[in-house]
Amino acid sequence: MKIISSSSNPEIKKIKLLIKKSRERKRLKLFVIEGKREIIRAYKSGYNLVSIFFRENFNENFEEIKNTTFFEVKKSLFDKISIRSGSEKMIAIAKSKELMLDELKLTKKDKVLVIESPEKPGNIGAILRTAAAAEINAVIISNIKTDIYHPNIIRSSLGGIFLLQIAVDTSNRTINFLKKNKICIISTSLNEEARNYNEIIYKTPFALIFGSEDKGLNPIWFKSSDQVAKIPTNETIDSLNLSVSAGILIYHSLNH
Repeated sequence: MKIISSSSNPEIKKIKLLIKKSRERKRLKLFVIEGKREIIRAYKSGYNLVSIFFRENFNENFEEIKNTTFFEVKKSLFDKISIRSGSEKMIAIAKSKELMLDELKLTKKDKVLVIESPEKPGNIGAILRTAAAAEINAVIISNIKTDIYHPNIIRSSLGGIFLLQIAVDTSNRTINFLKKNKICIISTSLNEEARNYNEIIYKTPFALIFGSEDKGLNPIWFKSSDQVAKIPTNETIDSLNLSVSAGILIYHSLNH
């Protein structure tokens, strides 16, 4: 195993670049994963791990992972590049996937989650974590405002991003995809015309659609919706956190 002790090492520079620059992640088609749990989940989900970096004196045997280069990084240096300030002992560089709509494998009993125009990586990660925990069959992110392989998305999802079928596309193509697959579209809104979420009828396959906290859903969704749901709030609070709203309806839908 190669030992890295200098911050000027090309591999260390690459990690720093991939953590900070979305443009470089997209150009190189590479991204960073931190944490043993997350790395193992990515590997088992078919992600190609290009290289794995261990914190000095952290002994782990990963002989089952093939075609991967392993490095040992000096403690002080590892802690400097660690997103989690050294609380984890492993960092990996992995090849990204295209995450295309047409690659989703759905059945007539599936439950799909759609998030339109999300901006905050932490929010996206939290939603993916909930979706994975609830065994949602697929997540589609339309008009995403950030990079799906942002380190904070991976961290906040606890690696849930690797346990889900995920696609990234436009809202128009997402709507066409759902219609083509005869998936019931349940949009969310605070409009007066929307029904209380307790009154929604869930018949699989269905998709729960959520918009951004500040702007809500694009109006094109309501033209294509089979039902529109709302979560009542006190009039002094105009909206709930996106990940909270998604969590409420995801688990409500599982029990109906």
